[in-house]
Amino acid sequence: QVQLVQSGGGLVQAGGSLRLSCAASGLKVTKYVMAWFRRSQGKEREFVAAIGWSGGSILYSTSAKGRFTVSRDNAKNTVFLQMNSLKPDDTGVYYCAADRTDNYHDDVSYDYWGQGTQVTVSS
Repeated sequence: QVQLVQSGGGLVQAGGSLRLSCAASGLKVTKYVMAWFRRSQGKEREFVAAIGWSGGSILYSTSAKGRFTVSRDNAKNTVFLQMNSLKPDDTGVYYCAADRTDNYHDDVSYDYWGQGTQVTVSS
């Protein structure tokens, strides 16, 4: 049984930092594209960042580029999203997801999802 268990998140002031974690069981994160998506109030779920299977690509949304870093700890089978210089527009529920294909940006193609974690950035 595949599980993606998220931790981290919370409330932070604008300009602050948070780190999200996504611990996987039942799959190897090196064999999947591991991504982060965000759902903000009134908006559809949107792509934030992804890291490809072993040796693969790292992609960011335009808004995340330069501020967020996606990484992977293979030994812990865990993926991280380090978020710096946070803005109120970054507020939302963040989800990690796993996909066997390389459709990085397309949430429909992702097979497994974490439970979501709230990130709130105050101005």
